[in-house]
Amino acid sequence: MNFFIIILVVVLGYLFISSFKDKISEANLNTLKKLFVFHLIFGTYFCFFVLGDSVGYWKMAKYMSHSDFIKSFTEEQGTYFIYALNYYPSNILNLSYFTGTMLYSLIGFMGLTYFYVIAVNLIPNNPEYKGYSLFPMLFYLPNLHFWSCAVGKDSLLIFCIAIFVYGLMLPFKRIPMIVLGLLLAYLIRPHITLFMLLGFGMAYFSGRNISVVRRALFIGIMISISFAILPSVMKFAKIEEASVESFDKFSEGKSALLSRSHTSSAIDITNYPLPLKVFSFLFRPFFFDINGIPALIASFENFILLILTITVLRNKPILSFRKAPFVIQGLVYFLIIGTFAFSQSLGNIGIMIRMRNMFLPGLIIFIYWHFSYRQSIKSEI
Repeated sequence: MNFFIIILVVVLGYLFISSFKDKISEANLNTLKKLFVFHLIFGTYFCFFVLGDSVGYWKMAKYMSHSDFIKSFTEEQGTYFIYALNYYPSNILNLSYFTGTMLYSLIGFMGLTYFYVIAVNLIPNNPEYKGYSLFPMLFYLPNLHFWSCAVGKDSLLIFCIAIFVYGLMLPFKRIPMIVLGLLLAYLIRPHITLFMLLGFGMAYFSGRNISVVRRALFIGIMISISFAILPSVMKFAKIEEASVESFDKFSEGKSALLSRSHTSSAIDITNYPLPLKVFSFLFRPFFFDINGIPALIASFENFILLILTITVLRNKPILSFRKAPFVIQGLVYFLIIGTFAFSQSLGNIGIMIRMRNMFLPGLIIFIYWHFSYRQSIKSEI
């Protein structure tokens, strides 16, 4: 059974890539095939060399009773919902942890594929930096794959966010994708659903060439859903009331707790100024954090992102943002909201880079858009 499922994962991955043959070029299809192999390599490495929450997500499901499964699937969110999702493959089918990792790797890769197709459709020309093509290079960043191939929340959330954004490109034709993305994200991490609604609601409200009626309808729907899920977000985050004081108290307590962690990646951010907290969330581990080969690789990756981000910020980023398509603006708002929220509360570099992965595709796509847009302006002069 395990062998059959692994072969099925490979076949489904290539079939999924082929489903975009009418939307992207043959060269991009071939790149996606290479990315799929690259992604599965990271999934294999994660399975055999990384011991973390993923093992627990799979093994706990293996020992669940049927009544626990029903309760977790129908009444719980977050960790217990993941246990419920894993119940049938792990418990009933008795699939191995490696097979489970390959299944999650496929789901994570599907999310990355949607982001890739979004970039192909929205970026008008190949962005370059000092003569180097950025596309598709940034889609090979190791941590983009490392945190979207494991059993658990992160692989699923990449998929949720991607299908939600892809659905919004043609919202009336892709309503099921939008609903599925929001619903799954809500069951996994409800606050991420809230961030998505806020980010893309703000983008739609400020978007160009959108009628007042459509803006009012869209904003009304987003606000209604946001208020409907807010109590669940508060309960999930263990915040008693929606006030500035309670959010501050939660952030301080969370950062202090994580900073006292006995892991080697714990840092004390409680006295950091806001810019340093944002830098830590987006660009650490950096070279002064290196404690092994994974941190070294991540440092080079973050150095590339930092250089590109600084270049964007120094070259009229507001203008690029205003000229960007609606979904790219939404990804930027989503990135800003998530960065501000998590940079205040996380005091562990390992958790930071894991949480950042949900927002990394948005940062990459905006970098692509900015360089492409600036190149278009120069060619017109």
